[in-house]
Amino acid sequence: MTAPPAPLTVGRGVIAEVARLAALEVPDVLRVGRSGPPWRVLLAGSPVAVRSRRGEVSVRLWVIARPGADLVEATAAVRRAVGTAIDRLLGLRVGSVTVVVDGVGG
Repeated sequence: MTAPPAPLTVGRGVIAEVARLAALEVPDVLRVGRSGPPWRVLLAGSPVAVRSRRGEVSVRLWVIARPGADLVEATAAVRRAVGTAIDRLLGLRVGSVTVVVDGVGG
């Protein structure tokens, strides 16, 4: 008789990296990060925040969009891509994905 498999524990860093990579797959996303002078970027912290509560994962991402991108469609595509990646690759339930467009271009 074999023992049931142990539950999977996924660290926040892994969730954040999966979210970051999924966001970068969206064509209208130039990069995942914050805009502004280097000191602001440094003080603002990580551009991907992960929170886990009651079995659900919530993610907040800051992205820089490509010039000319439809921001409404781009943020919806990022939300779908991140939610799908976390669900399929990690098997975690996604509570919310918030996308903050912090700049366009450069």
